[in-house]
Amino acid sequence: MGVPLHQIYGQTETLGAYTIHRAGEVDFDTVGMPMDARVEVQIEEADANGVGEIVARHPNMFLGYFKNEAATVGDLRDGWMHTGDAGYFTDKGHLVVIDRLKDLAVTAQGHRFSPQYIENKLKFSPYIAEAIVLGAARDFLAAMLCIRFSIVSKWAEKNRISFTTYTDLSSRAEVYALLRKEVETVNASLPPAQRIAKFLLLYKELDADDGELTRTRKVRRGVINEKYADIIEAIYSGRSQIPVDTIIRFQDGGTQRVRTTLAVVDLAPAPAPAIAMAAE
Repeated sequence: MGVPLHQIYGQTETLGAYTIHRAGEVDFDTVGMPMDARVEVQIEEADANGVGEIVARHPNMFLGYFKNEAATVGDLRDGWMHTGDAGYFTDKGHLVVIDRLKDLAVTAQGHRFSPQYIENKLKFSPYIAEAIVLGAARDFLAAMLCIRFSIVSKWAEKNRISFTTYTDLSSRAEVYALLRKEVETVNASLPPAQRIAKFLLLYKELDADDGELTRTRKVRRGVINEKYADIIEAIYSGRSQIPVDTIIRFQDGGTQRVRTTLAVVDLAPAPAPAIAMAAE
């Protein structure tokens, strides 16, 4: 029997790792717990769900940056190393690192979440090629997903599901049911405030030539928010069916008109809208 992998977490400034999974407590959604009693790890300025900046200190960490007092003052305060990473502790005391603090988004209720962290979890599914997680300044999180056509098409053929194009396949009820299971699996690994409440399957793959992805296949959120603004607003307006009539342009200059209807899948009741507190 092989030895299980143990994840660790730390920084150069803290002489490397200071958290690790203990024997028999490996959980790949976390980076474990402090290595010993001398290591202190806290979450600073946490939101209502405990998500905030990870700060740490122990007796063997660095004293400051060489000839850079400004950087030292910025990152090392009262003996605590401010990592710039965002995370939270689980009920079992394990640390979860989700993203850089500056890359977090915030819902209308003030809940912090990392779109990229959730998107990466979704893309671990062999059936999901791309994912865009929405929710900044909104009442709940939603996702627009692109199927991985090469794999989903083989799955459809094996299950005798007929289709013609990517758009046709992504609209099939059986494919929606398949992807629903994948999203629900990811939701089960996330705290309630970070779970996807609604999702739909896009009618096309995201394309770097359309400016939707960088050449390293990172989502260009500004382009997505502008290009799919009508679809995004329809999701948050409570519509269950979204008609689409658009033109797709191919790399060779050709075009194709796409007319379809996107189904919005409701996974959980959406939280009540945020209500501003009246001044007394």
